[in-house]
Amino acid sequence: MDADAAAGDTFGIEVILPEGDKAAPCCPHGPSLLFEKVGKGGEKGRRFYACSACRDRKDCNFFQWEDDKVSEARLLAREAENKMKRPPFSHQEYSTRFRKFASLRLDEKKFCQDCQMLLLPGDLGAHSSHRSTAVSAAQLKRPSALLRPLDNKKSNAQYLFTDRSSHFLLDTLAGLGYRKVLCVGTPRLQELIKLRNLEQKHEPMKSLLLDIDFRYAQFYSQDEFCHYNMFNHHFFDGEASSAVLQAFLRESDGEKVVLVADPPFGGLVKPLANSFSLISQTWRKLQSSDGSNVDMPMIWIFPYFFEPRMLECLPSLIMLDYQVDYDNHPLYKHGKTGRKQSPVRLFTNISPRDIVLPTEEGYRFCSVCQRYVWSLNKHCAKCNVCPSKDGREWKHCTACGKCVKPSWRHCQPCGRCALPDHPCGRVQGTDGCFNCGSLQHKRKGCTLKHSHRISR
Repeated sequence: MDADAAAGDTFGIEVILPEGDKAAPCCPHGPSLLFEKVGKGGEKGRRFYACSACRDRKDCNFFQWEDDKVSEARLLAREAENKMKRPPFSHQEYSTRFRKFASLRLDEKKFCQDCQMLLLPGDLGAHSSHRSTAVSAAQLKRPSALLRPLDNKKSNAQYLFTDRSSHFLLDTLAGLGYRKVLCVGTPRLQELIKLRNLEQKHEPMKSLLLDIDFRYAQFYSQDEFCHYNMFNHHFFDGEASSAVLQAFLRESDGEKVVLVADPPFGGLVKPLANSFSLISQTWRKLQSSDGSNVDMPMIWIFPYFFEPRMLECLPSLIMLDYQVDYDNHPLYKHGKTGRKQSPVRLFTNISPRDIVLPTEEGYRFCSVCQRYVWSLNKHCAKCNVCPSKDGREWKHCTACGKCVKPSWRHCQPCGRCALPDHPCGRVQGTDGCFNCGSLQHKRKGCTLKHSHRISR
């Protein structure tokens, strides 16, 4: 019995966040997540553990029923497999290797493209049949341009910010007085901070990169990088990395800290929100001021269509209209219009009126909403909001009492707006409440949702 069987004959699978001190079994990506099969009426099914970071079993096939009794032999085999998939060097060893690498002559600095690692002279023999390339001083300062991006959309896909988006984020944060940036899955941001510090043209900033890609340990010290899984809040180097994070989060001499996270777009919202909340709790405990209920300033970068799930987990977040674009994504590019423009937005608990979006790129300030919006996002007097989510100009539907996408039309038989060629009439399983089955409300309005722990 495996994950395929767990998904059969069910209406959904939900994440069950950790409670108490019960330890979850581990895969190469750290502690696994607990999932539960859920039926249409909210009936609970059998629970199972699966990898926190990989949703495709081709990338990590870990699976275990919660009530399974695992033999000692299986536990030993699992531990051996996890150990085999660990990085070849410790972070301290990587740091030592980098210092030696930096002292080499330019013609001696080589990078193995097959193994994705910096090569010392003693390594050349073992990598003689591999593809290697010379490494310049500029590439050492921008490792994201040297490393081959990971490309699994469902686990660790690395879509790297363009310089436009990176500079906008840093200029905005610097203007708001932040001097420390916790970069969660944002290596380009970390690089730009360090490059700008070297130029000495901007106010110096500090940064700490938390990323599941251990390859960055080759380029950054233990105070600059922690090998981290944002889906289960797991530090692969244990307490040492936790201590590094705590030291970074401690605000001293007026150095304000902000978290900037860019998770894989296929990632599960609920465990991500839990990890960011745990970081916020750590930050809150370290503050000397009396703001015990204040959340850590945060910018979570994610597609706009995840907004309902994100607000369910972190209600303090507000979505901004700024369109984030990426160098190595085939679609998410700046300058495209209509449905071709990037769907990736900024979700933040920082006051929207304080974040100035660039007017030269087509953003404007709405005096009613008191925030910057995209030029086509027109204020609706009836809804009293700038309603557009996707960058197109939305229209108000009097029958629905709300603004809808421009391509939608009101359907009288369905009693709602939809695409003109939509399947007309009710379709079993698509209307009503997922949790209790009622047709009178949606799941988010269900009074039973918390008792069933449903959070899609």
